[in-house]
Amino acid sequence: MKLLIKIGGTLIDSGDRRQAIAAQIAAHCKGGGDRVVIVHGGGKQLSRYLEEQGFQSEFRGGFRVTPPEILEAVLRIFAGSVNHHLVAAFQQAGLRAVGLTGIDAGLVQARQLSAELGAVGEVEAVDASLLDLLTGSGYLPAIACIAGGSSGSIYNVNADQMAVACAAQFQAEDLIFLTDVEGVLDENRRRLPRVTVAQARALINSGVVSGGMEVKLRAAVSGISGGIARVRIAAGSQPDILQRLLNNQDAGTTISNA
Repeated sequence: MKLLIKIGGTLIDSGDRRQAIAAQIAAHCKGGGDRVVIVHGGGKQLSRYLEEQGFQSEFRGGFRVTPPEILEAVLRIFAGSVNHHLVAAFQQAGLRAVGLTGIDAGLVQARQLSAELGAVGEVEAVDASLLDLLTGSGYLPAIACIAGGSSGSIYNVNADQMAVACAAQFQAEDLIFLTDVEGVLDENRRRLPRVTVAQARALINSGVVSGGMEVKLRAAVSGISGGIARVRIAAGSQPDILQRLLNNQDAGTTISNA
């Protein structure tokens, strides 16, 4: 089976958290023949770095405004410290992890989303051949959410959207979002174990979900339309959450066509 796991930046913001996530993924990878790809965020780490450097983070429509000086910080934090610390944790857990960005080997091509957002990109195309090559040889690709452009530009891409685009072209049967919330919540703040695509759209249109969860749900709907069988959203800090999800136990929220 092919599996893509997107890890939110909050879950890998400390050594203990990175090791806990890496141990769960390592246990799964060592226990079977699944081919696994990781996409990770790092927004919390980037915001902290920018604040330390005297820059104010600005968001519009859920996207971080990324002028040239912020793009340099994106590269330093996402492709640098966050990616390398995560890869080191995977190595410590016994996996042959490889740190990547979407720029490497033309993995992810993007275009500018809007001029007012600066170097924020939306995915145009994914060439998953590198992912097939690496996973087929027993490596674990860990991809930072940075993409290249046809003119040599570099873009900051929303990690959820990048995960969906990579999962679709990698032909992953499962896409799992490990995040800092237990799943999709209804209007009474109760976790919904299952959500259909139609229900996801209704939750978005009614305003029951918003912010980061809205972005995840929109990405999930797009991914299912692109051929991913199901998308799961769950709290990555819960013990054995990955195995519970893959064993179809009651955990998180599963989004599917029916």
